Amino acid sequence: MFLYLSYGLFMNPNGRPAAYKPDFCEQARKCCLLGATNEELGELFGVTRRTIDNWIATQPAFAAAVQSGRLVADTKVAGGLYARATGFERTVKRTALYRGEPKDFETNVYFPPDTQACIFWLRNRRRQTWRDGPNAATSDDGSDDIARLEASSERARHHDGD
Repeated sequence: MFLYLSYGLFMNPNGRPAAYKPDFCEQARKCCLLGATNEELGELFGVTRRTIDNWIATQPAFAAAVQSGRLVADTKVAGGLYARATGFERTVKRTALYRGEPKDFETNVYFPPDTQACIFWLRNRRRQTWRDGPNAATSDDGSDDIARLEASSERARHHDGD
């Protein structure tokens, strides 16, 4: 992902990785906003993943930059997952020809809840109740909830036209 950025930018002529530099912080934060892993950060800076781990452990500014970028990215993804799990409405702008003239208009579009997003969310947020496997809840203590969720999602899809 970030390999194209690393082309030796931070390598010295002897091939040893460059030492940590404070200006790495902003680059690391921006890459983490895009989902960069420690291994990809290592590629960017011409060092190993272990060196990145070390910088995170020993350079507070670098650690804060990485954490900040990842927190923003994770928050955005979590918000998107939550919207998919609960359903959402968006205003969509479109252009259409009206009497030979292009006209802009807006319409509200409803996106019903997505069953897989619901299950993913609940299995991660409510592990005791929603886990899979041999220790999963039995039918008399709520395991039919998945079937109810799927039925509810299907009803919401059909509700789309109302």
